[in-house]
Amino acid sequence: MRWIVCVFLITPLLAAAGPPDAREIIRSAMEHYRGQTSYSEMSMTIHRPDWERSMSMRAWSRGDDSTLVRVIAPARDAGNATLTLNTNMWTYTPKINRVIKVPSSMMGQNWMGSDFSNRDISKDTTIIDDYDHSLLETRQLDGHTAWVIQSIPHEDAAVVWGREVLVIRDDWVLLEQQFWDQDGVLVKALETQEIRTMGGREVASRMRMSQADKPEEWTEVRTETVAFDLAIPEGMFTLSSLRNPRSAPAAPVASPADSAR
Repeated sequence: MRWIVCVFLITPLLAAAGPPDAREIIRSAMEHYRGQTSYSEMSMTIHRPDWERSMSMRAWSRGDDSTLVRVIAPARDAGNATLTLNTNMWTYTPKINRVIKVPSSMMGQNWMGSDFSNRDISKDTTIIDDYDHSLLETRQLDGHTAWVIQSIPHEDAAVVWGREVLVIRDDWVLLEQQFWDQDGVLVKALETQEIRTMGGREVASRMRMSQADKPEEWTEVRTETVAFDLAIPEGMFTLSSLRNPRSAPAAPVASPADSAR
């Protein structure tokens, strides 16, 4: 009888709460893969029908607005780096020993010849505030609830997309992100192909970005190790650090990697 009474009391409260807020779901997903701070080691494979090349990278992030990505292999690409602060981005190319500011009009350009844009590689979070979000659908996937969210940019937002569609799991793992142009045509999509427990949380450990009209062309990013909420020196996210890889801290001890899911 007590159980029945509890059900009748709780059910109206759940109904009153309504569907989850789409904007907060996206914010939670962004916070999930960035943490307060983060350090990760990744590999990127750029695949084309007649060639393929790979790179190894290290990345650091702090809050919503600071990201440093540095290529460490192969030798011909080692030292190339990208720094993002707020909405500003700079790149460093050791071959010419020069730091170049990336204008906002170039944020949608491909990064290092990959299918990821400069904005994508910076783990940009401006989608939270620059878009209007609506919940399209709720799905059940592999024992999880997943939310399908449509995000339409504000008229004054400095973005190239007409809309984006995201699928986010209830543990805040991003399963898919679609990028549609102003004419309603799907241009490219980012899909999570593997999920692992790393750094104490579920992480999208293998993600593939592919072109809608050229499915044989894609770029895959594999996260080999990741750690969250680390102490990162104040000088990490500076132009001096961008130019000088020796200013980067030693890689933290990785948490044990659990089996893939």
